[in-house]
Amino acid sequence: MTGRSGAELRRTLGLDDAVVMGLGSMLGAGIFAALAPAARAAGTGLLLGLALAAVVAYCNAMSSARLAARYPASGGTYVYGRERLGEFWGYLAGWAFVVGKTASCAAMALTVGSYVWPGQAQAVAVAAVVALTAVNYGGVKKSAWLTRAIVAVVLAVLAGVVVVCLVSGRADAGELRLVASDAGAGGVLQAAGLLFFAFAGYARIATLGEEVRDPERTIPRAVPLALGIALVVYAAVAAAVLSVLGARELGEAAAPLAEAVRAAGLPEAAPVVRVGAAVAALGSLLALILGVSRTVLAMARDRHLPVALSAVHPRFRVPHRAELAVGAVVGVLAATVDLRGAIGFSSFGVLLYYAVANASAWTLDSRPTARLLPAVGLAGCLLLAFSLPVLSVVVGAGVLAVGVLAYGLRRWQWRWR
Repeated sequence: MTGRSGAELRRTLGLDDAVVMGLGSMLGAGIFAALAPAARAAGTGLLLGLALAAVVAYCNAMSSARLAARYPASGGTYVYGRERLGEFWGYLAGWAFVVGKTASCAAMALTVGSYVWPGQAQAVAVAAVVALTAVNYGGVKKSAWLTRAIVAVVLAVLAGVVVVCLVSGRADAGELRLVASDAGAGGVLQAAGLLFFAFAGYARIATLGEEVRDPERTIPRAVPLALGIALVVYAAVAAAVLSVLGARELGEAAAPLAEAVRAAGLPEAAPVVRVGAAVAALGSLLALILGVSRTVLAMARDRHLPVALSAVHPRFRVPHRAELAVGAVVGVLAATVDLRGAIGFSSFGVLLYYAVANASAWTLDSRPTARLLPAVGLAGCLLLAFSLPVLSVVVGAGVLAVGVLAYGLRRWQWRWR
Protein backbone atom coordinates (compact mmCIF):
# COMPACT_ATOMS: atom_id res chain seq x y z
CA MET A 1 0.00 0.00 0.00
CA THR A 2 2.98 2.26 0.47
CA GLY A 3 5.46 0.63 -1.85
CA ARG A 4 8.00 2.93 -3.43
CA SER A 5 8.46 3.11 -7.15
CA GLY A 6 10.70 5.09 -9.47
CA ALA A 7 14.40 5.98 -9.39
CA GLU A 8 15.94 8.49 -7.01
CA LEU A 9 16.64 12.07 -8.01
CA ARG A 10 20.15 13.46 -8.49
CA ARG A 11 21.81 15.34 -5.60
CA THR A 12 23.17 18.52 -7.20
CA LEU A 13 22.24 21.38 -4.83
CA GLY A 14 24.75 22.82 -2.36
CA LEU A 15 24.14 25.17 0.58
CA ASP A 16 24.07 28.34 -1.50
CA ASP A 17 21.72 26.73 -4.05
CA ALA A 18 19.33 25.63 -1.29
CA VAL A 19 19.30 29.08 0.30
CA VAL A 20 18.65 30.70 -3.08
CA MET A 21 15.77 28.30 -3.82
CA GLY A 22 14.18 29.21 -0.49
CA LEU A 23 14.68 32.92 -1.10
CA GLY A 24 13.29 32.59 -4.62
CA SER A 25 10.05 31.30 -3.10
CA MET A 26 9.84 33.77 -0.21
CA LEU A 27 10.96 36.91 -2.03
CA GLY A 28 8.30 36.31 -4.63
CA ALA A 29 5.06 38.11 -5.19
CA GLY A 30 4.11 37.73 -1.51
CA ILE A 31 5.94 40.89 -0.46
CA PHE A 32 4.41 42.77 -3.40
CA ALA A 33 0.88 41.48 -2.83
CA ALA A 34 0.41 40.50 0.83
CA LEU A 35 1.14 43.85 2.49
CA ALA A 36 -2.10 45.52 1.37
CA PRO A 37 -4.60 42.89 2.61
CA ALA A 38 -2.58 42.51 5.81
CA ALA A 39 -2.71 46.28 6.39
CA ARG A 40 -6.47 46.24 5.84
CA ALA A 41 -6.78 43.55 8.49
CA ALA A 42 -4.35 44.88 11.10
CA GLY A 43 -4.36 48.63 10.53
CA THR A 44 -1.61 50.16 12.64
CA GLY A 45 -0.71 46.69 13.94
CA LEU A 46 0.80 45.60 10.62
CA LEU A 47 4.35 45.27 11.96
CA LEU A 48 3.08 43.34 14.96
CA GLY A 49 1.35 40.93 12.57
CA LEU A 50 4.60 40.58 10.62
CA ALA A 51 6.51 39.79 13.81
CA LEU A 52 3.94 37.16 14.82
CA ALA A 53 4.07 35.55 11.36
CA ALA A 54 7.87 35.47 11.62
CA VAL A 55 7.78 33.72 15.01
CA VAL A 56 5.46 31.01 13.69
CA ALA A 57 7.56 30.70 10.53
CA TYR A 58 10.73 30.31 12.60
CA CYS A 59 9.23 27.50 14.67
CA ASN A 60 8.03 25.81 11.49
CA ALA A 61 11.44 26.24 9.87
CA MET A 62 13.29 24.66 12.77
CA SER A 63 10.88 21.72 12.87
CA SER A 64 11.13 21.28 9.09
CA ALA A 65 14.94 21.47 9.15
CA ARG A 66 15.24 18.78 11.84
CA LEU A 67 12.83 16.51 9.98
CA ALA A 68 14.45 17.08 6.58
CA ALA A 69 17.84 16.12 7.99
CA ARG A 70 16.32 12.89 9.35
CA TYR A 71 14.31 12.13 6.17
CA PRO A 72 16.18 13.64 3.17
CA ALA A 73 13.65 12.57 0.53
CA SER A 74 11.35 14.47 -1.82
CA GLY A 75 7.93 15.32 -0.40
CA GLY A 76 8.63 17.42 2.69
CA THR A 77 5.98 17.15 5.41
CA TYR A 78 4.10 14.51 3.44
CA VAL A 79 7.06 12.22 4.17
CA TYR A 80 7.57 13.45 7.75
CA GLY A 81 3.92 13.01 8.71
CA ARG A 82 3.81 9.56 7.18
CA GLU A 83 6.97 8.41 8.97
CA ARG A 84 6.31 10.01 12.37
CA LEU A 85 2.51 10.14 12.75
CA GLY A 86 1.12 7.61 10.32
CA GLU A 87 -0.03 7.36 6.73
CA PHE A 88 -3.20 9.44 7.11
CA TRP A 89 -1.42 12.51 8.54
CA GLY A 90 1.23 12.38 5.85
CA TYR A 91 -1.48 12.16 3.21
CA LEU A 92 -3.39 15.08 4.76
CA ALA A 93 -0.26 17.24 4.76
CA GLY A 94 0.52 16.34 1.16
CA TRP A 95 -3.03 17.03 0.02
CA ALA A 96 -3.11 20.41 1.79
CA PHE A 97 0.22 21.35 0.23
CA VAL A 98 -0.57 20.25 -3.33
CA VAL A 99 -4.02 21.89 -3.42
CA GLY A 100 -3.01 25.12 -1.69
CA LYS A 101 0.20 25.58 -3.61
CA THR A 102 -1.34 24.70 -6.97
CA ALA A 103 -3.74 27.59 -6.40
CA SER A 104 -0.77 29.75 -5.43
CA CYS A 105 1.00 28.81 -8.67
CA ALA A 106 -1.96 30.04 -10.70
CA ALA A 107 -2.14 33.22 -8.62
CA MET A 108 1.56 33.91 -9.18
CA ALA A 109 1.21 33.29 -12.91
CA LEU A 110 -1.68 35.76 -13.08
CA THR A 111 0.39 38.26 -11.09
CA VAL A 112 3.07 38.04 -13.78
CA GLY A 113 0.42 38.65 -16.43
CA SER A 114 -1.15 41.59 -14.63
CA TYR A 115 2.20 43.38 -14.32
CA VAL A 116 3.59 42.53 -17.77
CA TRP A 117 0.46 43.01 -19.92
CA PRO A 118 -2.68 43.79 -17.90
CA GLY A 119 -4.95 43.52 -20.94
CA GLN A 120 -3.78 39.96 -21.69
CA ALA A 121 -2.98 38.77 -18.17
CA GLN A 122 -4.25 35.22 -18.65
CA ALA A 123 -2.39 34.66 -21.92
CA VAL A 124 0.87 35.87 -20.35
CA ALA A 125 0.19 33.72 -17.29
CA VAL A 126 -0.17 30.56 -19.37
CA ALA A 127 2.99 31.40 -21.32
CA ALA A 128 4.88 31.87 -18.05
CA VAL A 129 3.69 28.49 -16.76
CA VAL A 130 4.77 26.74 -19.97
CA ALA A 131 8.19 28.41 -19.98
CA LEU A 132 8.99 27.69 -16.33
CA THR A 133 7.75 24.11 -16.54
CA ALA A 134 10.21 23.66 -19.41
CA VAL A 135 13.02 25.12 -17.29
CA ASN A 136 12.21 22.74 -14.42
CA TYR A 137 12.03 19.82 -16.87
CA GLY A 138 15.64 20.47 -17.86
CA GLY A 139 16.92 19.75 -14.35
CA VAL A 140 16.92 21.28 -10.89
CA LYS A 141 20.39 22.83 -11.36
CA LYS A 142 19.09 24.96 -14.24
CA SER A 143 16.20 26.03 -12.01
CA ALA A 144 18.67 27.04 -9.30
CA TRP A 145 20.70 29.16 -11.75
CA LEU A 146 17.61 30.99 -12.97
CA THR A 147 16.36 31.48 -9.40
CA ARG A 148 19.72 33.00 -8.42
CA ALA A 149 19.38 35.64 -11.16
CA ILE A 150 15.77 36.37 -10.18
CA VAL A 151 16.65 36.77 -6.49
CA ALA A 152 19.42 39.25 -7.38
CA VAL A 153 17.00 41.40 -9.41
CA VAL A 154 14.28 41.31 -6.75
CA LEU A 155 16.68 42.20 -3.93
CA ALA A 156 17.96 45.16 -5.95
CA VAL A 157 14.40 46.43 -6.57
CA LEU A 158 13.35 46.00 -2.94
CA ALA A 159 16.50 47.78 -1.75
CA GLY A 160 15.65 50.65 -4.08
CA VAL A 161 12.11 50.88 -2.69
CA VAL A 162 13.43 51.04 0.88
CA VAL A 163 15.99 53.76 0.07
CA VAL A 164 13.52 55.89 -1.93
CA CYS A 165 10.91 55.71 0.84
CA LEU A 166 13.20 56.33 3.81
CA VAL A 167 15.06 59.32 2.33
CA SER A 168 11.86 61.03 1.18
CA GLY A 169 10.17 63.81 3.07
CA ARG A 170 7.00 61.72 3.33
CA ALA A 171 8.52 59.14 5.70
CA ASP A 172 6.89 59.35 9.14
CA ALA A 173 8.34 57.20 11.92
CA GLY A 174 5.11 57.69 13.88
CA GLU A 175 3.41 55.18 11.56
CA LEU A 176 5.69 52.40 12.81
CA ARG A 177 4.14 50.70 15.83
CA LEU A 178 4.85 47.33 17.37
CA VAL A 179 2.37 47.34 20.25
CA ALA A 180 -0.70 49.38 19.37
CA SER A 181 -3.32 48.34 16.82
CA ASP A 182 -6.59 50.01 15.92
CA ALA A 183 -7.94 46.67 14.61
CA GLY A 184 -7.64 44.65 17.81
CA ALA A 185 -6.09 41.24 18.38
CA GLY A 186 -8.30 39.57 15.76
CA GLY A 187 -7.06 41.91 13.05
CA VAL A 188 -3.43 41.35 13.99
CA LEU A 189 -3.89 37.57 13.94
CA GLN A 190 -5.59 37.70 10.54
CA ALA A 191 -2.78 39.88 9.19
CA ALA A 192 -0.21 37.41 10.53
CA GLY A 193 -2.01 34.58 8.75
CA LEU A 194 -2.03 36.53 5.48
CA LEU A 195 1.61 37.56 5.83
CA PHE A 196 2.57 33.96 6.47
CA PHE A 197 1.84 33.47 2.76
CA ALA A 198 5.04 35.43 2.07
CA PHE A 199 7.16 33.34 4.47
CA ALA A 200 6.08 29.86 3.41
CA GLY A 201 8.68 29.46 0.66
CA TYR A 202 11.35 27.88 2.85
CA ALA A 203 9.36 24.64 2.52
CA ARG A 204 10.84 24.35 -0.95
CA ILE A 205 14.23 23.53 0.60
CA ALA A 206 12.72 20.60 2.48
CA THR A 207 10.70 19.30 -0.48
CA LEU A 208 13.93 19.22 -2.50
CA GLY A 209 15.61 17.06 0.14
CA GLU A 210 16.40 14.27 -2.35
CA GLU A 211 18.30 16.71 -4.60
CA VAL A 212 20.46 18.39 -1.91
CA ARG A 213 24.05 17.30 -1.32
CA ASP A 214 24.82 16.22 2.27
CA PRO A 215 21.23 16.96 3.35
CA GLU A 216 21.83 16.18 7.04
CA ARG A 217 24.10 19.24 7.26
CA THR A 218 22.91 21.39 4.37
CA ILE A 219 19.17 21.60 5.07
CA PRO A 220 19.36 22.58 8.78
CA ARG A 221 21.73 25.40 7.78
CA ALA A 222 19.90 26.52 4.63
CA VAL A 223 16.40 26.85 6.14
CA PRO A 224 17.19 29.36 8.94
CA LEU A 225 19.57 31.27 6.65
CA ALA A 226 16.91 31.74 3.98
CA LEU A 227 14.25 32.61 6.55
CA GLY A 228 16.51 35.10 8.34
CA ILE A 229 17.41 36.94 5.13
CA ALA A 230 13.75 37.08 4.09
CA LEU A 231 12.68 38.43 7.49
CA VAL A 232 15.22 41.25 7.36
CA VAL A 233 14.10 42.18 3.84
CA TYR A 234 10.38 42.02 4.72
CA ALA A 235 10.80 44.11 7.87
CA ALA A 236 12.75 46.79 5.99
CA VAL A 237 10.25 46.94 3.11
CA ALA A 238 7.18 46.92 5.36
CA ALA A 239 8.58 49.66 7.58
CA ALA A 240 9.61 51.82 4.61
CA VAL A 241 6.28 51.52 2.79
CA LEU A 242 4.23 51.96 5.97
CA SER A 243 6.18 55.08 6.93
CA VAL A 244 5.26 56.70 3.60
CA LEU A 245 1.70 55.53 2.98
CA GLY A 246 0.39 54.91 6.48
CA ALA A 247 -1.77 51.91 7.35
CA ARG A 248 -4.99 53.18 5.76
CA GLU A 249 -3.51 54.18 2.39
CA LEU A 250 -1.38 51.03 2.29
CA GLY A 251 -4.45 48.87 2.84
CA GLU A 252 -6.22 50.51 -0.11
CA ALA A 253 -3.27 50.33 -2.55
CA ALA A 254 -3.60 47.96 -5.51
CA ALA A 255 0.20 47.93 -6.03
CA PRO A 256 1.54 49.08 -2.64
CA LEU A 257 5.25 49.25 -3.44
CA ALA A 258 4.69 51.15 -6.67
CA GLU A 259 2.30 53.51 -4.85
CA ALA A 260 4.90 54.05 -2.14
CA VAL A 261 7.64 55.20 -4.52
CA ARG A 262 5.13 57.51 -6.23
CA ALA A 263 4.11 58.99 -2.89
CA ALA A 264 7.78 59.34 -1.95
CA GLY A 265 8.23 61.71 -4.88
CA LEU A 266 9.83 59.42 -7.48
CA PRO A 267 7.01 58.34 -9.84
CA GLU A 268 9.48 57.42 -12.58
CA ALA A 269 10.63 54.51 -10.38
CA ALA A 270 7.15 52.92 -10.36
CA PRO A 271 7.67 51.06 -13.70
CA VAL A 272 10.90 49.58 -12.32
CA VAL A 273 8.99 48.33 -9.30
CA ARG A 274 6.37 46.80 -11.59
CA VAL A 275 9.11 44.94 -13.48
CA GLY A 276 10.55 43.80 -10.16
CA ALA A 277 7.13 42.51 -9.09
CA ALA A 278 6.78 40.54 -12.33
CA VAL A 279 10.26 39.04 -11.96
CA ALA A 280 9.54 38.20 -8.31
CA ALA A 281 6.32 36.45 -9.27
CA LEU A 282 8.23 34.46 -11.90
CA GLY A 283 10.75 33.37 -9.26
CA SER A 284 7.99 32.36 -6.89
CA LEU A 285 6.16 30.46 -9.64
CA LEU A 286 9.35 28.64 -10.63
CA ALA A 287 9.99 27.44 -7.09
CA LEU A 288 6.32 26.62 -6.46
CA ILE A 289 6.05 24.36 -9.51
CA LEU A 290 9.29 22.70 -8.41
CA GLY A 291 8.05 22.08 -4.87
CA VAL A 292 4.54 20.91 -5.77
CA SER A 293 5.86 18.44 -8.35
CA ARG A 294 8.17 16.88 -5.73
CA THR A 295 5.28 16.36 -3.33
CA VAL A 296 3.22 14.86 -6.17
CA LEU A 297 6.19 12.54 -6.83
CA ALA A 298 6.27 11.38 -3.20
CA MET A 299 2.49 10.82 -3.06
CA ALA A 300 2.57 8.93 -6.37
CA ARG A 301 5.32 6.69 -5.04
CA ASP A 302 2.92 5.72 -2.24
CA ARG A 303 0.03 5.35 -4.72
CA HIS A 304 -2.04 8.15 -3.21
CA LEU A 305 -1.82 9.71 -6.68
CA PRO A 306 -1.46 7.86 -10.03
CA VAL A 307 1.75 5.83 -9.87
CA ALA A 308 2.71 7.00 -13.37
CA LEU A 309 3.54 10.40 -11.82
CA SER A 310 6.42 8.81 -9.88
CA ALA A 311 8.54 8.37 -13.03
CA VAL A 312 11.98 10.01 -13.03
CA HIS A 313 13.49 11.14 -16.35
CA PRO A 314 16.48 8.90 -17.20
CA ARG A 315 18.61 11.80 -18.43
CA PHE A 316 17.57 14.88 -16.44
CA ARG A 317 16.78 12.95 -13.22
CA VAL A 318 13.66 14.99 -12.51
CA PRO A 319 10.05 13.82 -11.89
CA HIS A 320 9.11 14.84 -15.43
CA ARG A 321 5.56 13.47 -15.47
CA ALA A 322 4.73 15.11 -12.14
CA GLU A 323 6.16 18.41 -13.41
CA LEU A 324 4.16 18.22 -16.64
CA ALA A 325 0.97 17.33 -14.75
CA VAL A 326 1.39 20.22 -12.30
CA GLY A 327 2.20 22.61 -15.16
CA ALA A 328 -0.89 21.50 -17.08
CA VAL A 329 -3.24 21.97 -14.10
CA VAL A 330 -1.76 25.36 -13.25
CA GLY A 331 -1.98 26.43 -16.90
CA VAL A 332 -5.68 25.53 -17.07
CA LEU A 333 -6.41 27.41 -13.84
CA ALA A 334 -4.44 30.45 -14.98
CA ALA A 335 -6.37 30.49 -18.27
CA THR A 336 -9.82 30.19 -16.74
CA VAL A 337 -9.89 31.57 -13.19
CA ASP A 338 -8.75 34.74 -11.44
CA LEU A 339 -6.93 33.47 -8.36
CA ARG A 340 -5.16 36.59 -7.21
CA GLY A 341 -7.46 36.69 -4.19
CA ALA A 342 -6.39 33.17 -3.15
CA ILE A 343 -3.82 34.22 -0.55
CA GLY A 344 -6.12 33.33 2.33
CA PHE A 345 -6.97 29.93 0.88
CA SER A 346 -3.31 29.15 0.24
CA SER A 347 -2.32 30.27 3.74
CA PHE A 348 -4.98 28.02 5.30
CA GLY A 349 -3.69 24.94 3.50
CA VAL A 350 -0.03 25.70 4.14
CA LEU A 351 -0.58 26.48 7.84
CA LEU A 352 -2.26 23.10 8.29
CA TYR A 353 0.63 21.52 6.38
CA TYR A 354 3.07 23.02 8.87
CA ALA A 355 0.87 22.02 11.79
CA VAL A 356 1.54 18.42 10.75
CA ALA A 357 5.27 19.23 10.45
CA ASN A 358 5.38 20.55 14.01
CA ALA A 359 3.41 17.60 15.34
CA SER A 360 5.90 15.31 13.57
CA ALA A 361 8.89 17.16 15.02
CA TRP A 362 7.34 16.84 18.49
CA THR A 363 7.94 13.06 18.27
CA LEU A 364 11.66 13.34 17.48
CA ASP A 365 12.83 14.09 21.02
CA SER A 366 10.99 13.69 24.33
CA ARG A 367 12.97 16.38 26.19
CA PRO A 368 10.80 19.41 27.11
CA THR A 369 13.37 21.86 25.70
CA ALA A 370 13.40 20.04 22.35
CA ARG A 371 9.60 20.06 22.21
CA LEU A 372 9.16 23.78 22.95
CA LEU A 373 9.52 25.09 19.38
CA PRO A 374 7.29 22.39 17.82
CA ALA A 375 4.63 23.09 20.46
CA VAL A 376 4.70 26.83 19.80
CA GLY A 377 4.71 26.23 16.05
CA LEU A 378 1.75 23.83 16.20
CA ALA A 379 -0.33 26.18 18.34
CA GLY A 380 0.63 29.16 16.18
CA CYS A 381 -0.26 27.42 12.93
CA LEU A 382 -3.73 26.42 14.16
CA LEU A 383 -4.39 29.85 15.66
CA LEU A 384 -3.41 31.71 12.48
CA ALA A 385 -5.22 29.26 10.20
CA PHE A 386 -8.56 29.76 11.94
CA SER A 387 -8.04 33.53 12.24
CA LEU A 388 -8.06 33.92 8.44
CA PRO A 389 -11.12 35.35 6.65
CA VAL A 390 -14.16 33.12 7.10
CA LEU A 391 -14.49 32.34 3.39
CA SER A 392 -10.88 31.14 3.23
CA VAL A 393 -11.41 28.86 6.21
CA VAL A 394 -14.69 27.44 4.87
CA VAL A 395 -13.36 26.78 1.35
CA GLY A 396 -10.09 25.41 2.67
CA ALA A 397 -11.82 23.07 5.10
CA GLY A 398 -14.15 21.90 2.31
CA VAL A 399 -11.29 21.07 -0.04
CA LEU A 400 -9.46 19.22 2.73
CA ALA A 401 -12.65 17.26 3.46
CA VAL A 402 -12.78 16.16 -0.19
CA GLY A 403 -9.23 14.87 0.16
CA VAL A 404 -10.09 13.00 3.36
CA LEU A 405 -13.10 11.42 1.64
CA ALA A 406 -10.94 10.31 -1.28
CA TYR A 407 -8.45 8.78 1.16
CA GLY A 408 -11.23 6.91 2.97
CA LEU A 409 -12.66 5.53 -0.28
CA ARG A 410 -9.23 4.39 -1.42
CA ARG A 411 -8.61 2.62 1.89
CA TRP A 412 -11.99 0.91 1.56
CA GLN A 413 -11.13 -0.27 -1.95
CA TRP A 414 -7.78 -1.65 -0.80
CA ARG A 415 -9.45 -3.51 2.07
CA TRP A 416 -11.87 -5.30 -0.23
CA ARG A 417 -9.46 -6.25 -2.98
